[in-house]
Amino acid sequence: MARNKHPEQTVQQILNVAAQLFTDKGFEKTSIQDIIVALGMSKGAVYHHFKSKEDILDAVMEQQFNYSAQMLDRLVSNTTATTAREKLVRILEYVVSDQQAHSLDRVLRTQIKNPVFIVRGIQQAVRIDAPVIATILREGIADGSIHTEDPEACAEVFMMLVNIWINPTLFGRNSSETKQRLYFLQRLMNMLGADIVSESLIERILDQHAAIGSYPKLDDQDNGRNEG
Repeated sequence: MARNKHPEQTVQQILNVAAQLFTDKGFEKTSIQDIIVALGMSKGAVYHHFKSKEDILDAVMEQQFNYSAQMLDRLVSNTTATTAREKLVRILEYVVSDQQAHSLDRVLRTQIKNPVFIVRGIQQAVRIDAPVIATILREGIADGSIHTEDPEACAEVFMMLVNIWINPTLFGRNSSETKQRLYFLQRLMNMLGADIVSESLIERILDQHAAIGSYPKLDDQDNGRNEG
């Protein structure tokens, strides 16, 4: 593959190929030489844009975060519902089910105990995603479907809990334990006046974590689903 004359296209080619290799082989088993060979570029062409495999992963992660943020903005603009609460419930269920938004979850799962990754995840949740959620919560306060007293703090707490605290890989939890915490989150949001954690959302989150192998290998997922 000849080097593209446009730097942004070259960078995108590198990210696309690297993301596919990270997904197929795993991040740890993919070398930067594997990426170079798959691209058909010279080593210098790749190193001109990225100093290491870790730098490439950072860029892949940033692209994934940006996609998720843009998708959330589109959903806010295009989702119709009778109330703001109903709108937010639909948006959350869709986000969890969107395959492209979760296309790199297996790769990112290998980095979940990396402190830098955790901090970036928290920052993304609080600085980018939570303000969007808070806007809908305020709409719900106006139409009477949401009753929280502090929509900004409520949105931040929800995003941090669902993205970090609920994640079974980070804490080594099985599906039953994760399900218990999802129901706790549901009760907590209800107490805060934001009834936005639906049964469907809980099941979709459990399914998503099962699909990417977040639970310990010996976890009996069927029992976890059936326990209350």
